[in-house]
Amino acid sequence: MQLGEPGRLQSAINITPLVDVVLVLLIIFMVVAPHMRQGAGPDVDMPATATPPEQAADRARILVTIDEHGSLWIDDKPIAAEGLGDGLRAAAATEPDTKIVIKGDARLPFGEVRKTMVAIELAGFHGVGLIAEHAGTATRGG
Repeated sequence: MQLGEPGRLQSAINITPLVDVVLVLLIIFMVVAPHMRQGAGPDVDMPATATPPEQAADRARILVTIDEHGSLWIDDKPIAAEGLGDGLRAAAATEPDTKIVIKGDARLPFGEVRKTMVAIELAGFHGVGLIAEHAGTATRGG
């Protein structure tokens, strides 16, 4: 290279910074993913069972949540107990074969859950399902 001659450019791409950024993002997503919410509605302390049945994902479903105070939620919207039937029919308007699933707090008396199940059946929905946690998983309340 002589004086006054333009220098030759190196055309090799350095991908090390790109790999570093991708690995950092991967680690962030791996840490955050388990903490993301699985379902709609408020967080409740679900009862534990030895072997909860696998949840079928083949049909449309509506999640009814009952928190520890007995308040009702349809998916992520709070609803009054007397408006439960109308709210369920409105939520299932487009899908006639919708499955209703109840996620109730473990501290609730069973009578509250049963009262909700009866209200759902009176609204015209049959075969209500219950969601439970596997007994080996840690619960939020204890």
